[in-house]
Order: sequence, then C-alpha cells, then structure tokens
Amino acid sequence: MTATPNQPNTPDLPRRRSPLLALGAVVTAGALVTGLFAVATARNPERIGYFADWNVANRGYTLKEFEDSGSADRLTRLMWAFGAISPEGLCHIPDTHDQPWELYQRRYEGDESVGGEPDEYEQELAGGLNQLRLLRERHPDLGASLSLGGWNWSTHFSVAARTQESREAFAASCVDLWLRGDLPVRGGEPQGGDGAAAGVFDGIDLDWEWPGGAGHPDNVEHPDDAANFTLLVAEFRRRLDELSAETGEEYVLSVSLSGAAETSGSYDPAIFGQVDFATVQGYDFAGPWSDGTAHHSNLFAPASQPDANSVDAAIRRYLDAGAPPEKLVMGVPAFGRGWQGVRSDRDGGRGQTAEGPADDHYDGPTMAFGDLEELEGRRHLDEEAGAYWVHDGDEWWTYDNPDVIALKGEYVLDRGLGGLMVWNLDMDPDGTLVRAMDASLGG
Repeated sequence: MTATPNQPNTPDLPRRRSPLLALGAVVTAGALVTGLFAVATARNPERIGYFADWNVANRGYTLKEFEDSGSADRLTRLMWAFGAISPEGLCHIPDTHDQPWELYQRRYEGDESVGGEPDEYEQELAGGLNQLRLLRERHPDLGASLSLGGWNWSTHFSVAARTQESREAFAASCVDLWLRGDLPVRGGEPQGGDGAAAGVFDGIDLDWEWPGGAGHPDNVEHPDDAANFTLLVAEFRRRLDELSAETGEEYVLSVSLSGAAETSGSYDPAIFGQVDFATVQGYDFAGPWSDGTAHHSNLFAPASQPDANSVDAAIRRYLDAGAPPEKLVMGVPAFGRGWQGVRSDRDGGRGQTAEGPADDHYDGPTMAFGDLEELEGRRHLDEEAGAYWVHDGDEWWTYDNPDVIALKGEYVLDRGLGGLMVWNLDMDPDGTLVRAMDASLGG
C-alpha cells in the first residue's frame, strides 16, 4: 500500500537538518558522524506522554500529581492536549468549558501547585500553563509540545490547510499563541497579554484525525486534504525554523498518524523530512464498533485472528511507504476497551460474541489502566501476540500491562524505532506504565 496521494503541482520540500547532522559539517570523518547518530538514536528513544488538560477539572488530575508519580523524570516530552482551531482556521482558545480559566487564569493553592507556593492574583500567567512552566523549570530535560486537534477538535483542520494563504495564517496564529505565548486577556482577569506564556512550549504537534477522512462526523472535509496536510506540515516547519533563527532555541514539530489500514495510506512520506518524529496510534483496533471481543492494541495479530490489525502492521505500513524508522514513535494506551455478556470457555473469551459494549467506566466502554489493574477476574497474557486481557464476571477487557509494554519496548529497540508514547497520563496516575516504558527502553 502506498502512502503517497496524487499531488499535482506539489513543490519539492526541503528536508529538516537535525542538530547532529549540522554538527557533522565540521567533522571530517563522515563515518564517525553516522556512528554518533546511530548511537544517539539507540540510546535516547523518545518517552512521550499526553496530558489531557480537561482532566484537571473533570478528574482532579494535576501536574503536581503527575510529578509526584515520578513520571516527569522518566519522560522526554509531554504533549498537552489539545489546542483548538476556529471555524476560520486559526489557533484560538475557545470560551467554552471554562478553558481559559483552567488553562491560564486559575490561581492554584500551594498544596496543589508544582512549586509548592500559592499563585498571586495579579501574576500574568496562572492555571495549567503556569504549572507546566514550573514543572519544566524543575525538570529542564522535559520538553513540552502543544498538540492541535485530536478527535473532537479536528473539525476545522481542513479549513486551515485549504490554501497557501490559510496555511500561512494558521501556522502564524499557532506560533503566536502557543510558542510566543501571546494569550488573550479575558473576563476581567489580569492574566494574559503578549508573551505571557512564552517558553512554556517548545514544540507543536499536529494531531489531525484524519486528513484521509474517517474522523469525527462533524469534521469539515475536502478531497485534497491529504495533499494539503503535506503542505501544512512544511509551512509549520518553515515557521518553527524562522522562530528558531530569531530566538536561538530549537522547536520540535511532530505529527500523529493513524494506525488504521484504511487511513494510514493517505500520508505522503514527504512529511517525514519535515518533522522531528511522528507518533503512530497503536490502539483502537477494536472497540464498541466491533462484532465481538478483540484486542485493541495487540503488537502482532493473534494466532486465533491472523487477519487482525496490529501495531506491527501499522508500523510496517509506514516503513514500507518510506518512513525512517527512527522517526516513528509507537503509541500505547493507558486504557482498555471492554465488552459484557462474554463467556470464557473458549480462548479465555477472546474472539467471542458479546451482548454489547461494557458499561461506561471512563469515557464510553473504556476503563483506565489504574482501574483495570484492580479487577479480580482471570488474567491472560499472549506473549506471541503481545496482548493482555482480563475476564471479570461476564466482562472482557483488553489493555496493555507492564508485560506488554516490555515487549513493545523490545520491538522498538530491535527495529530502531523512535520510542514510545502513552495516551494519556491521568489513566496511569501512579506512573506504572511510564516506568515500564522507561525500563523497556533502557532508561
């Protein structure tokens, strides 16, 4: 399967120069540079975690809890989910769901703050963004990217990517808002203003779900979305490089890629020359839309379901399309998917007809890893498939535990991939999966 769409009049795109390759310009021994790059890739794979900012209000999960779990010292980058795109195709902070308040206006008490000190009323940055700034000051090796879109907020990505003019305006608005930190002053609160959040983020993640279609039913779609995504990535690369020349800082650009066979073919491999890395969603292969129980994040297809999608199949689709292995970061879930009305008398309930999806535990028929570990049912590990499940009463849940993470980390190292990513951190409140990721990658 090719990942190259029909793109008439698409310009040649310059390839991103990594700092290590730039260093190679002053090193005469080319073989030495190549060897250094290989060692750096092997020894320093990415360990990335998504922080869903709405869970501060919804579930009481704060960056202080994240730090207290020890995860901040075991990750290389935190992805902040999500930035919104306006109907006009610009980065903005919507007024809905109290997002401005939680994001940069809420004053934290000392016992809930990363820094241990209460916020002052007049400070220009408060809320979650100030907590992230404090966290990064305490953990200077932890990068932070603002992730744009996601499942619910990819609605207007197509509008933003539609023309050269719209791409330029979109990328400029995102750089101004999230990297320059020019926050709007709203609601009579003293927070915000030009540069109020400067330096909180050092990267942008484009999580358009999905430029090839099959995304949220409310998404605006155009037939040339896939081609325009390639051009959008190049525009973001240009803007970030311009900002880097201005500030002397490095800025990271990443994209989130689908793990589904029907949508992974819509990406042009030219994007890999523009990004620092790309995460591949290695989950949601099965769910309430499936006819029966099946793994949603299995590393390989199980022997009982040889035609099932898998993380390995998703990764190989991108490698076959020309993606450099060191730029592919494998996504792992901190949640499970479940069904009810399942018998366990054959293959532990795997591949069985179910009465329906499990009851709503987290967000639909899903359950957080931390809660899944508390179930009392019979547990199964398929080492060959890299899959795990628990049959509890008549409910059947499939998810990744530390044993599966160990297998996936071994896969990443064996194939020279770029690392591991977990969605999302509040589902792993004790940092168990983050520790497993770190250990599996030799941390």
